[in-house]
Amino acid sequence: MTQDVYTYLQDNRDNLLKKLEEFLSIPSISTDRTYKKDVLQAGHFVADYLKDIGFKQVEIKETGGHPLVYGEWLEAEGAPTVLFYGHYDVQPADPYELWDSDPFSPEIRDGKLFARGASDDKGQVFMHLAVFEAFMKTEGKLPINVKIIIEGEEEIGSENLYPFLAENQNMLTADFALISDSGMVEKGQPTMLYGLKGFTGLEVTVQGPNRDLHSGLYGGAVKNPVMALSHLIASLKHENEQVAVAGFYDGVEALKEEERQLMNEAPIEDYVKTTGVPTTVPEEGYTVNEHIMARPTLEINGLYGGYQGEGTKTIIPSSATAKITCRLVPGQDPTVIQDLIIQHLKTRAPKGVTLDVKPEPLSAKAYKVDPDHPLIQKAADSLAKAFNKETVFVRLGGSIPVVEQLDQLFKIPVVLLGFGTPEDNLHSPNESFPLDHYDKGLDVLINFYNEVAH
Repeated sequence: MTQDVYTYLQDNRDNLLKKLEEFLSIPSISTDRTYKKDVLQAGHFVADYLKDIGFKQVEIKETGGHPLVYGEWLEAEGAPTVLFYGHYDVQPADPYELWDSDPFSPEIRDGKLFARGASDDKGQVFMHLAVFEAFMKTEGKLPINVKIIIEGEEEIGSENLYPFLAENQNMLTADFALISDSGMVEKGQPTMLYGLKGFTGLEVTVQGPNRDLHSGLYGGAVKNPVMALSHLIASLKHENEQVAVAGFYDGVEALKEEERQLMNEAPIEDYVKTTGVPTTVPEEGYTVNEHIMARPTLEINGLYGGYQGEGTKTIIPSSATAKITCRLVPGQDPTVIQDLIIQHLKTRAPKGVTLDVKPEPLSAKAYKVDPDHPLIQKAADSLAKAFNKETVFVRLGGSIPVVEQLDQLFKIPVVLLGFGTPEDNLHSPNESFPLDHYDKGLDVLINFYNEVAH
């Protein structure tokens, strides 16, 4: 019977792609209130599709912002239940002039589907819906029980999703969660993501005089806030790329040799070639792959103060500001890390200036699942079978905050099964999704859902 599912997707490929293009044509930009109706339209698209597939319970759940779509199909007696999460909102398409085609008029060229949301995350969400349709149209049922949450605020922090998850734990109970909002280390290389870094940050402002001052008249009498901030920032990290904040590494688990081998077997990007830097600089004692995937980082994302215009303006600036973020690993608590950095900065603040520190309100803990977990292995096997290549296992340097929420609230494994590529231009002009990954990804999902059912 399963062959009928594959055949259905092949026979209906053109129609399904047209339906995906319809989805992508909706400018569901969550960050811009002028697109509120479009965001709602995208939510209704998902809800209507689920109803057409045969999901008997489908609801558009109102929130304090954009609504989320909930659906369930629970008729696979004795089979496990998956909680599938995705999002239907997209990033703004600006700057439009850098797109080779209209970002909301999907276009296929060079084997790729170009549109905003093609990879992040409408295209990957649609793949699951298409597979559900194929099962229902051919077998009249799904191999496992399915609960679905597709939200409209992922690109703006999912502020209303987390209360919804907490308030509806009984309704959302499942055996595992599944997310397709990530990608592979390179095109054509099946990749199993088994860990994500956490995230936190803060903004620090050094305040000096109550106005910009003449540097000749006041230099030597007044502390320069830009200079003071520069010294503070420099104190945060050693030259060997180790963070100098006391207690920063407390609780960080040591990397096991088996994990190091997994990480270093993954294809590595040629960072010198792709970024233009003269050389890479991983933390002393670790490879680039190990540092990116499994070691915490501290970065300065912005540093500004004083005169920024052409030529010279001889002033002592009144203030200077830096934006700092950290990517965290298992064993680190975002709030503790914020407090440690604040303490580090305050104890080193020089005389003559004051510090104002604003902690980042949106933080997340790191997530990691055992790569040998049966669900992870089944997903890896399904990837290898469809792409005809051995799957590599990686941890991602990025963060997906909802993963931590699912882990903390439901205590279930989260399977991160993504089909994007590094060339997809996420959040940038000319976002795309390779149709080869779309087609093979459908095969992956069919096989994975069937394998989980047994």
